[in-house]
Amino acid sequence: MLYRNFFVVSGKGVSKTSPLNAFDAALVEAGIAQCNLVPVSSILPEGAVEVPPREIEIGSITFTVLARCEGSGGERIAAGVGWAFVRDPASGKSYGMVVEDTGDRTGKNIGEDLRKKLLEMADARKVEIERWDKKIGVMEVPKGCFGCVVAALVYLL
Repeated sequence: MLYRNFFVVSGKGVSKTSPLNAFDAALVEAGIAQCNLVPVSSILPEGAVEVPPREIEIGSITFTVLARCEGSGGERIAAGVGWAFVRDPASGKSYGMVVEDTGDRTGKNIGEDLRKKLLEMADARKVEIERWDKKIGVMEVPKGCFGCVVAALVYLL
């Protein structure tokens, strides 16, 4: 079964209780907290189309490429996903690749690392990147709190 549609979201969350609660809050902000998220690797099928974020039925098993970064008070945390559509010159086929990156960095640094990862993946496959995009979340965690930033590419049927 091919999941030909996808959307990309990000969210930030803060909790005074735990990193898990900060993660949940980030998923709520991203609009995907009601799903059972299943991590998958990073290929979009031929003909994949980005669509606007959608509400997903509560309890649905939902495949995603998820970047997640947690931190505590005073830390700057960031998470991002990047995706590229590529063309294989040998076969003429076009498909997508997805990468994720996290850390205590700025969104600009995360974006550059996402681009580098996509370029290396394309080089390994001997394909050409036609276009690429990214979604990045960055936050400074408030003192006395736990924080979490997520970015996710969510696959849809």
